[in-house]
Amino acid sequence: MARRRVAFRKKRQNRLGMTLVTIVVIMLFAVIMIKSIDLKAKKAAYDEKEVTLEQQIEDEKARTEELIEYEKYTKTAKYVEEVAKDKLGLVYEDEIIFESEDGN
Repeated sequence: MARRRVAFRKKRQNRLGMTLVTIVVIMLFAVIMIKSIDLKAKKAAYDEKEVTLEQQIEDEKARTEELIEYEKYTKTAKYVEEVAKDKLGLVYEDEIIFESEDGN
């Protein structure tokens, strides 16, 4: 009879242990799934940010090219002539200027 009680007690303890282990495994699985979803959301946000930043890089490269072309243009005689005419009102000696009647 004593053996039966011991065997029953061990069987009961074994079930309790298995139940606790199962609960712990399920909890770990739930935590891992929640973190996985969170990481996927962060990855999507970072991917979107990466696309935006790459577009900004491309825009800045294009702007850099424009600035390089403008720099080359500002070093030409044509640019100097345009600035002298527009901002300083200078003209060549043999150049004739016509003004409109309304003063523009």
